[in-house]
Amino acid sequence: MIKRFFLSAALVMIAATVSAQETPYLLVLGVVQDAGYPQAGCYREHCMPGWEDPALRRGATSLAAVDPGAQAKYLFEASTSMPEQLYQLNVAAPDSDYALKGVFLTHAHIGHYTGLMHFGREVMNTDKLPVFAMRRMREFLETNAPWSQLVALDNIALKPLRDYQTEPLGVLRVTPMLVPHRDEFSETVGFKVFGPRHSALFIPDINKWELWNRSIVDEIRSVDYALLDATFFDGDELPGRDMAEIPHPFVVESMALFDELTPEERSKVFFIHMNHSNPLLDDSSPQHRRVREAGYNIAHEGLRLPL
Repeated sequence: MIKRFFLSAALVMIAATVSAQETPYLLVLGVVQDAGYPQAGCYREHCMPGWEDPALRRGATSLAAVDPGAQAKYLFEASTSMPEQLYQLNVAAPDSDYALKGVFLTHAHIGHYTGLMHFGREVMNTDKLPVFAMRRMREFLETNAPWSQLVALDNIALKPLRDYQTEPLGVLRVTPMLVPHRDEFSETVGFKVFGPRHSALFIPDINKWELWNRSIVDEIRSVDYALLDATFFDGDELPGRDMAEIPHPFVVESMALFDELTPEERSKVFFIHMNHSNPLLDDSSPQHRRVREAGYNIAHEGLRLPL
């Protein structure tokens, strides 16, 4: 009886380990606005620590969804930090075991799509890598060089997305959601990512929450994690700039709007896509402490969220 008990316990432990290994997850690869941290040409006080200490540098916002059961991985955004982020992803889900099955794009601002160049023949020379994008985003890539060469040479294969039409990816599902933003070259979407157990909302860019035709508070309540636009902490962050020209929901505005959320609901929020000037990048800043004490999270590279 004793031997049988230990054997059963061991089998349970092995099964639990295998189950944990096969659980899909989101991996945060970058958390900063399009240009990363420190930003090119910035030698102000807040940027200098990043120049002087490479360990403090941060990449442009990007996520990966990893499905161990299917040995598949997907990128959300093709950022300006693509080489480093592909390495991070390879460490977590090695290319020898996991195939990169696709890239999902939100819009045509430089930090969100220009990493596609690394899939070209000058670098990785990928073969028909699926790139999922909305109609205007696809047209932009098809009709503008050098992106059109990626299409012509079959380095990438453009796949259509439609507003609120879910894309099945085995045990994962991805749903794009149109959001209001500065849509000079393409529309802008956020994504809902569904796994077998958990779900996530990813909106790195939006003008203001109140301009959206959906309630962000209700959307937070509907998922397990919400990775949301935190480009600027407040309106005083860029002296001399007209903030109306680069509209985003200030973190202080978001926290005021989210005030009605319960503590459990607030803990779903992960602020992401922070400008190089955003004090949330400094975990010793009073602003960072204020956000954490209010019950919210600040996304960081390497963060894993089970799906």
